[in-house]
Amino acid sequence: MKGDYELENRRYVIGGVAIVVVIIYIIRLFTLQIMSDDYKKNADSNAFLKKIEFPARGVITDRNDELLVYNQNSYDLMVVMNEESGRLDTLDFCNALGITKEYFIKRMKDIKSLPGYSRYTQQLFMSQLSEKDFRIFQEKMYRFPGFYIQHRSLRQYVYPYAAHVLGDVGEVSPSDIEEDDYYMSGDYIGKLGIERSYEKELRGEKGVQILLRDAHGRIQGNYMNGALDSKPVPGKDLKLSIDIKLQALGERLMQGKIGSIVAIEPSTGEVLCMVSSPSYDPRDMIGRQRGKHHRELQLDPQKPLLNRSIMGQYPPGSTFKTSQGLTFMTEGIIDPEQTAYPCHRGFVFKGLRVGCHGHGSPLSLVPALSTSCNGYFCWGLYHMLGNRTKYKNVQQAMNTWRDYMVSMGFGYKLGIDLPGEKRGLIPNADFYDRAYKSDWSGLTVISISIGQGEVNLTPLQIANLGATIANRGFFYTPHVVKSVKGEPLRKEFTERRYTKASREAYEYVVKGMRSSVLGGTCKALNRSDIIMCGKTGTAQNKGHDHSVFMGFAPMDNPKIAIAVYVENGGFGATFGVPIGGLMIEQYLHGKLSDGSERRATEFQNRKISYGSGER
Repeated sequence: MKGDYELENRRYVIGGVAIVVVIIYIIRLFTLQIMSDDYKKNADSNAFLKKIEFPARGVITDRNDELLVYNQNSYDLMVVMNEESGRLDTLDFCNALGITKEYFIKRMKDIKSLPGYSRYTQQLFMSQLSEKDFRIFQEKMYRFPGFYIQHRSLRQYVYPYAAHVLGDVGEVSPSDIEEDDYYMSGDYIGKLGIERSYEKELRGEKGVQILLRDAHGRIQGNYMNGALDSKPVPGKDLKLSIDIKLQALGERLMQGKIGSIVAIEPSTGEVLCMVSSPSYDPRDMIGRQRGKHHRELQLDPQKPLLNRSIMGQYPPGSTFKTSQGLTFMTEGIIDPEQTAYPCHRGFVFKGLRVGCHGHGSPLSLVPALSTSCNGYFCWGLYHMLGNRTKYKNVQQAMNTWRDYMVSMGFGYKLGIDLPGEKRGLIPNADFYDRAYKSDWSGLTVISISIGQGEVNLTPLQIANLGATIANRGFFYTPHVVKSVKGEPLRKEFTERRYTKASREAYEYVVKGMRSSVLGGTCKALNRSDIIMCGKTGTAQNKGHDHSVFMGFAPMDNPKIAIAVYVENGGFGATFGVPIGGLMIEQYLHGKLSDGSERRATEFQNRKISYGSGER
């Protein structure tokens, strides 16, 4: 009985093992034939070659239809690893391309480690062959199995200007491929500027040709006579709001200086120029030398890759006083006609002194703006934050002030159609509660009333302040693309954004800025043919002060609002005002007068030394 029982158990064990083996074989066969496409790919690769056809990238023009960016023929060398398979005469191949054997070995190894690599599909071996290199290699290509030439286009930039706006195009990174399955290794993508933010519009859609091959790998024609092929769809052309002549003048005037110029058309929010200095030539960022030049720019201590117009966060200085006048008047803190606030060469109260230059005192709002009186606006903030009839505590008053600033486009990104915009800083009550453990008052934060202290704005935000005053209380989100071919402009660029300040307050501030031109800190702008309005700023700094100007023209039918920011440039009237005046003249008249041209050359040649901190 015992023997029969053991025999019976042994039979079950053997049977179980056999069943498991059969199940394993079934699963493996299912995986190979149904779940895996390795064999299918292998078979397909012998019969078909999928040839990607790349679309022409959209061209870019300025607001006057001046061509800025176009395409030029280029060629990429592709390899199908499964076809190459060690059959290549490496020395002959390297000689044909003018490369070393070490480079060839390393490149082939690198290709196999790329995301999405497949030995059955074309992989990029070398990009952007010149027409000459292409012709030489094409004659010998029959000797090199597995290698193919693929036609591409190479970006070309007409002018050496507007690099930060235009951006550039480079090879996709692994993260680009992971984020969008449109791309594969070796593809190109916009890296910076408009090329990046309008990548999907500019790139178009790829096409594909399915080619039939014989047993020897020779192309026999299109599979099914091209019934399954698709044509590439060209990218959409962009028309920028930039005026390239204005841009060129701005970059010329900012040579040898660090800073920014931003000009906006108030009636649309279109950016007319965006200068960030130092800059670079966008034509250096194309072709196979792009990586080398990009590295050099990265190592430059003056950071030419930084778009200071939207990334630089600076104290706005006295240009900020316009926003204070608007707030104090709308909130009823000041009567614009009354000369209520004294200025004894500054704001002097309870042992605190904020200095000011000499001028008549006391003043009302318009002459306070004209002379850029520190005392007037310090008193205004002090009385606003200390007003317990209107606000229950300093925190409520501070947050009311903050709300006005935010409505004017400060403290948050404006939403321009360029990558990398910074928000600046507008403090609120919580900010100061944390900093001073709730023990603070208007005197503690008095410097924010004159654009110093914790307040930071970008040059774009300062220019937008000018556009908002020109419009008497509203602005459009600034944008550098005027139109996309075949598409309406994005909705957010066509809607008015109103501030909390009253129309009446804006009229007084316009009068103050006009008075500044007639006989105040901007009097160098006074001329009969253009009715300008302006406000200077001298932003305090650890070294030499920054020179700032914000203005617009003409006064009653504004076509341009502008901000000029020159680091370590001294008084606003030293660099900001004359540069701003030349830019306004260029845009409104289309050219500079002979006298203005001489002044432009003078400012072009005026350098600021940043190494030693001395001008």
